[in-house]
Amino acid sequence: MQSKIEELKAQIAEGLAAVKDSKALYELKMKFLGRAGAITSLLKTMRDIPPEDRPLVGKQINALRESAELSFENAEEKIKEAELKVRYEKEKVDVTAPGKKAEVGALHPNTLVVNQLIDIFMGMGFEVFEGPEIENDYNNFTALNTPKDHPARDMQDTFYLSEDFLLRTQTSAGQIRVMKRQKPPIKILSPGKVFRSDDDATHSPMFSQTEGLVVDKGITLCDLQGSLEAFAKNIFSDNVKTRLRPSYFPFTEPSVEVDVSCFECGGKGCRLCKGTGWIEVLGGGIVNRHVLENCGIDPDEYTGFAFGIGVERIAMLKYGINNIKILFENDVRALKQFKD
Repeated sequence: MQSKIEELKAQIAEGLAAVKDSKALYELKMKFLGRAGAITSLLKTMRDIPPEDRPLVGKQINALRESAELSFENAEEKIKEAELKVRYEKEKVDVTAPGKKAEVGALHPNTLVVNQLIDIFMGMGFEVFEGPEIENDYNNFTALNTPKDHPARDMQDTFYLSEDFLLRTQTSAGQIRVMKRQKPPIKILSPGKVFRSDDDATHSPMFSQTEGLVVDKGITLCDLQGSLEAFAKNIFSDNVKTRLRPSYFPFTEPSVEVDVSCFECGGKGCRLCKGTGWIEVLGGGIVNRHVLENCGIDPDEYTGFAFGIGVERIAMLKYGINNIKILFENDVRALKQFKD
């Protein structure tokens, strides 16, 4: 028995000399002091020792266990101290080192324009409504006075998802949703993404629109012009003027294209306005009586105006961007220039 005890002492000492981390130390400790460890197993052999020798042998085994526990405790303290030292070294911070400059980000030009539009029109009493991007054919076309055989559908190269559902081609579909569930007076601004199969330097298959709608008693084209005059002065310049030109949209009658006097040359004629002194910015008009009827609103009692603003067009004009694709490339070098 004495030889076994001496052998275990030697094994413990040899193992502790080789241990380098807490995990290895724990495994070594379990090897000798665990429930199935060598010292624990030695205690279980006491029943095979003659009764007269048990007190001496038991004393020797207990002394071995106490010695082993003390050795493991001392080794654990040293290893923890060494590991803590290594951890502190890794986490050490050089307070004298120069700091890293945190750059302030910039909002996307589209976001800047939409935020400005919301501020401008909310200041005139408009509420913001955001409709779904997947729309049904009725709200997107039929209710807006564009039945299935209407030639105006050819103007919208539509992404159909099924016979009845599509990616909306205009935020005007939102005005149908509002007019169906809300009685006049109505005064909403509806920003969002729209989708058309069109792609060149000034058009994108996905782009942003902001739709405006006002329905109440006695609304006229003068109300539309006054609202858009305030919009133009706030978004471009106090010196900007607006003019309305006859146009055609199936959901408004009369319909108009809205121009602003060139804010680059003051109306004298330049490259931006192509020498005309005017820049086309949006379309609008008086809500067609058929659209009001489709939404359950009496067109003999109520009238309204609507307009649609292309957000990318305003951003390109306002920030001097000559290619719409710059707005979709997510090039940080370009985006960081647009700080307002």
